[in-house]
Amino acid sequence: MFTPLGLFKDIPCPHGQECGLLTCMFSHETIKPPSEVDKSTKSASSQEETMPAQEIPPVKKPRLQATVEASRTNLEDRPLPSRQHETGGGQITAPTNRIGDKTQIASQSPAKLQSISRGVSPPPPKMEPPTAKRDASASSKQEQRPTLRKAPRESLNPRMLMKAPASHGVRLSILTKLHTAMSALNDKMAKDKDNKDKSIILTPNELITMALDEEEKTAKGNASVYGNVIKLRIVKFSKMSKEDWVKEVKAHLNERYYKTAPDQGEQKPAVFSTGLSAKEEIAIATKLITPLEGLEQYGYVTKAPTEEEIEGARKGVTESKGWEKCDRCGGRFQVFPGRREDGSLTTGGQCTYHPGKPFYPPKKRTDHITGHKEAYYTCCNETLGTSAGCTKGDTHVYKVSEAKRLASILQFEKTPAQPDKGPLPPVGFDCEMGYTTLGLELIRLTAVSWPEGKELLDVIVRPMGEILDLNSRFSGVFPEHYKNAVPHDDSVAATASSVLDDGEVEPRPLKVVESPAIARALLFKLLQPETPLIGHAIDNDLNACRIIHPTVIDTVILYPVGAGLPNRMGLKTLSRKYLDRHIQTGGNLGHDSKEDAIATGDLVRVKVAETWKLLKSKGWVIQNDRLVPPPGATDDTGPLWRLGPGAGLKRTSSALG
Repeated sequence: MFTPLGLFKDIPCPHGQECGLLTCMFSHETIKPPSEVDKSTKSASSQEETMPAQEIPPVKKPRLQATVEASRTNLEDRPLPSRQHETGGGQITAPTNRIGDKTQIASQSPAKLQSISRGVSPPPPKMEPPTAKRDASASSKQEQRPTLRKAPRESLNPRMLMKAPASHGVRLSILTKLHTAMSALNDKMAKDKDNKDKSIILTPNELITMALDEEEKTAKGNASVYGNVIKLRIVKFSKMSKEDWVKEVKAHLNERYYKTAPDQGEQKPAVFSTGLSAKEEIAIATKLITPLEGLEQYGYVTKAPTEEEIEGARKGVTESKGWEKCDRCGGRFQVFPGRREDGSLTTGGQCTYHPGKPFYPPKKRTDHITGHKEAYYTCCNETLGTSAGCTKGDTHVYKVSEAKRLASILQFEKTPAQPDKGPLPPVGFDCEMGYTTLGLELIRLTAVSWPEGKELLDVIVRPMGEILDLNSRFSGVFPEHYKNAVPHDDSVAATASSVLDDGEVEPRPLKVVESPAIARALLFKLLQPETPLIGHAIDNDLNACRIIHPTVIDTVILYPVGAGLPNRMGLKTLSRKYLDRHIQTGGNLGHDSKEDAIATGDLVRVKVAETWKLLKSKGWVIQNDRLVPPPGATDDTGPLWRLGPGAGLKRTSSALG
């Protein structure tokens, strides 16, 4: 018969003492009747008393028996010992068996307790090589560092879903390929000596978590296109550049762990200096003012719509019965301001779209050999026309662009004159918008001083329509901002901004105002009609606030693209190119309107430095904080910009002097 494995050693044998097996798999205990125990004890004691002392042989108990008795005594007199041994103390350590979540002391025969009845001597010291000591010290230092993120320990196994889009085998195969592509990119970043941001190098657990998140996100989408979408993602990762991989990693870290990577939090944007004083920069900035007359076709509003135009716009909305064109997917849907009887705000269900704009690679001379690259979406690198979209929205959304229809919701107002305040310094501002049942509305307004870049106003705004989508991916405004916001108060806002300038780093709740009209009134307090208002694509911000301001500096026009408007270069690209500053790096956390307003102001300062270099070469000087032309010349040059191909300062150099 084979030797039992001991799986049933804790279970009494069903046959008890009648079992005839030599090696039974169950436990057997020999139980003596109490009478026999008493008789054997009495006989032994009486025999010792009758024998002479010299004839009593020394009692020689077997060593095994002595140790067993000692161990039994120790176990009865002291509490249950711990599982750790003490060197030199002789403490008994009972072995344990874990069954499920319970810990039980293993039942053993006396022979098995012999090894645990003795004290455990410490192991002899081992000589470690110097490298091992260095590794140990390095690991100890690494353990002492505070961990800012901790990935859960997960296996490379697809997560369970209520409705899986494919079988477990198919999902596992796809997940493995996805993880392999991500691991290859992560290894490249780890070997890159130029990479200074070590926080974007993922650990094995973080890589598995990122792959699981990516696969689960796709699996929860449309099941009919799961295979195509995830395969396109795998192909994208296999051909992805280091820069795009860094963006993917940062977006993942921002969404799962923290807002900003550890190293990025310590980095400060490069400080730009023109070598001029603030008043000198303000004087030169008057040459960069952009007249808006003639730019109405590009979205700039220079006069308020009439009542007849507004009434016609309202009539058109009524006759359309709420039908709009989705600003994301282009589909038709109905919107119901104030909600429909059944509580619905829109029709059409979910919106599948690409949040990134299509990019058309420029043509090259070698295209006839290598082939011209097809246009693709910047959000997912998918070729145009291959899929309906890589992102899903809860509802369809729309945007209103016509001035008369915007005025039907909230009328435009001109910047009021405030003679008692005198001339006011330039103001840089930026707005964030979200989608509501009334279109794209103002939800955050930020204003900073120029050229210092200090905060003057920063409020979130409650829109007039019901919110469909806060557009958080771009606006940076989330429902938590409204939940944690405090009512706006001029005195509180001034105190908060001064404390912030003294070095406050802790986030503070934003102030909230109850309507876009109130936010506009707060901005008007900082402006005169002659005050330069600085922004990037400022027409969008002015229209969101319903403001008509005659004195603006728009970086879209200062930095023209190609033939000029309507072509525009993004603020992020301009900042990286001319300021060597990376902005809008929050991933899915969106933009920061204060960061954007400061970057826009610094881009204007770059043009101020270029303008002053040109003016100075022509003999211009600054006296009493005003630009003075050279003798014999008149100050009739006007603004130093022109629309059209190659627009910029070079085209106006002949007009100076």
